[in-house]
Amino acid sequence: MYRIEEPTYFYLLTIIPAMIVIFLLVLWWKKRTQRKFSNSTLLEKLAPNASTFKTTIKLIFLLLGITFLIISLTNPKMGTKLKTVKREGVDVVFALDVSKSMLAEDIAPNRLEKAKQIISKTIDRLGSDRVGIIIYAGNSYPLLPITTDHAAANMFLQNANPDMVSSQGTAINEALELAKTYYNNDEQTNRFLIIISDGEDHQEETKQVAQNLANEGVKIYTVGVGTERGGPIPMRLNGAMIGYKKDNKGETVITKRVPEVLQGIADASNGKYIDGNITENPVSEIAEIIANAEKSEFETKQFSDYKDQFQWFLVLGLLFLIMDIFLFEKKTKWLKKADLFNEEKSKN
Repeated sequence: MYRIEEPTYFYLLTIIPAMIVIFLLVLWWKKRTQRKFSNSTLLEKLAPNASTFKTTIKLIFLLLGITFLIISLTNPKMGTKLKTVKREGVDVVFALDVSKSMLAEDIAPNRLEKAKQIISKTIDRLGSDRVGIIIYAGNSYPLLPITTDHAAANMFLQNANPDMVSSQGTAINEALELAKTYYNNDEQTNRFLIIISDGEDHQEETKQVAQNLANEGVKIYTVGVGTERGGPIPMRLNGAMIGYKKDNKGETVITKRVPEVLQGIADASNGKYIDGNITENPVSEIAEIIANAEKSEFETKQFSDYKDQFQWFLVLGLLFLIMDIFLFEKKTKWLKKADLFNEEKSKN
C-alpha cells in the first residue's frame, strides 16, 4: 500500500502542459519564420541534418525527467508489513433516509444535506470506534460496511442521494434488518444504530422490528430532520430546478416531519429521539453517549513500516534529463542511411 507524504508538490505538474504549449508555439513560430525566409527545398539544403522528430524526443525526455523529479519530491512511501492492531471502541451504524421527501428545503440547505452534516460531524468526533452507513428509501442499500476508516466513511457519505436506491418509499424495516449484519463481532457489548429521517411513511411493524433489534443488544437513537410545517419537494433535471412534485390531482405535495414515528421507534428500543434541525445538538449528544459507553477490544489490520520510495523516481528523473542532454537535435547518420520512413524515395 502506498502513501504520499507531501502531496502538495503535485501542483508543480501544472508546468508540464505549460511547457508543451510553449514548445508548440515556438515550433509554429520557427516554421512561420522559415517560410518567410525561404522555401522548404532550399531549407532542406541549408540544414540537411535538422530533425523535428529528435527535437520532439528531447522534449519528451525533458518532461519525463521533470515529472519523475516532482514525484520524488512528494516522497511516495510503501507499506511493507500488514500488522494486526488491537483497538477499543464501539460499533456505530448510521441509517440514512434518502427518500425524495428528504430533498425538501424547509431546513437549509435541505433535509438530506442536514442529515449528512450530522453524520459527518458525529464521525469526526468519534475515536477508534467502527462506523458503517446504510441508506434506505423503498429498499435499503449497504453504502459502507463497518470500518475504522473514518475518512472513507465521510467520502462515501457525500455521494449518498435518492438515485442510489431502486425504488422510493421508506423501507426502514429493511434497513433495520440490514443493520443486524453489520454487527459481526460477538464480543462487542455496545452497538449503536442512529436513524436519521423525517419520519414519513414508516411501516406499522417498525416498532416491533426495532424492539427485536434492541433485544439483541443494539441501542437505537433516532434523529428527526425537517419541520412539522413542511415544504414542497423540488424536482430537478440535470441540476436545474423544473418545479415541485405533484400528486395525482396535480396539487403540490407538502412533506412534513413526523416526530411521533421516530419517537415511537426510539421508545420501542429504549433509545432516544433527538431533534436534528440544529446540527450541533444531535452531534454533541450522540458523541457524548458513545464516548461514555463501555468500549470493547477488537482487531483491525493495517499496513506499517512505510519505507521511502522517492529514490527510484529521482534516479528515473535524472536518467531522462541526462538522456535529454546527450541527445542532439541533428539527424542520426545511421538512421538517415536506413531511411526507415522512405523519405528519400518519396523525394524522387
